[in-house]
Amino acid sequence: MSYYLSVDEYNIGELAGLGGVSRRTVRYYVQEGLIPPPAGLGRGAHYGREHLEALLRVKSMQERGLMLEEIRLALFSVKPRPAAESALPVSRSHWSRIEILTGLEIHVGSRYQVPPPGKLEELLQWCRAHFRNKREDPARGRQKSFTSPR
Repeated sequence: MSYYLSVDEYNIGELAGLGGVSRRTVRYYVQEGLIPPPAGLGRGAHYGREHLEALLRVKSMQERGLMLEEIRLALFSVKPRPAAESALPVSRSHWSRIEILTGLEIHVGSRYQVPPPGKLEELLQWCRAHFRNKREDPARGRQKSFTSPR
């Protein structure tokens, strides 16, 4: 039994490399039905020439500026999912997420500049001093010990 793939059979890494996309993108396109699922399961899954051609078609359409719904329509003549008639246009903006402590984050909109690392360190120290975990004893700064009632 040979473990080598033929010239027209690719593992996910090879297909992704030939298509100029990541493995994650290949999996996503399969999940979305834009390319057919691989033959086989798990590590034995392999892709053929038809998968590569479908991947290159999708990538080419994306590079021309088509959205996935438009690509799906072009590939399969499927009507795009209907939007709610009363839906308002969605405004999009870029946000930076900064995790200060576990469970404590700051989200900074694109109109604000993220402070330099030294200032972020000062903010971190301030947060450590003023935000307490609910399980900490504020008087001692230690973890409370919880015992189950008997």
